[in-house]
Amino acid sequence: MKFVADGMLGSLVRWLRMMGHDVEYLHGLDDDKLMALAKEEGRILLTRDLELYKRSTAKGVDVFYLEGKNEAERLSVLAKRFSIALEIDLKTSRCPRCNAIINPVPKLHIADRVEKKTYDNYNTFWECPRCQKVYWQGAHWPKICETLEDAKSRLKAD
Repeated sequence: MKFVADGMLGSLVRWLRMMGHDVEYLHGLDDDKLMALAKEEGRILLTRDLELYKRSTAKGVDVFYLEGKNEAERLSVLAKRFSIALEIDLKTSRCPRCNAIINPVPKLHIADRVEKKTYDNYNTFWECPRCQKVYWQGAHWPKICETLEDAKSRLKAD
């Protein structure tokens, strides 16, 4: 499933990309261009802008108006509507920055690209082939898992 998101959803875009979804996010793109991109590429337009939602609907754009106070709420709403698994599979994850699929990279190849403490404490790394960003399951990983568990519990409660 492919999405395009409006400028209000930058944080959600990163989550969806980590979960393996192809999400275009061009901050600053005007509404007409967002709608055109959605139509041309067969993407679902995600928005928190009610006016954009109404205009998109009138023009036959596949659009979803997204509500929710935090990322866990938004993720649970999307999971329910689009049958999205609330999991991060690092075999299919995309770069949160640029949307390319990340690849495992040998630890030796990133030695000069991460802090020594990170290099010493972690053994598994991924790299974006497009923007060259290096990723690992660091101290932030439990918080990521907590947010996904929160989203899952909200989904079950619905």
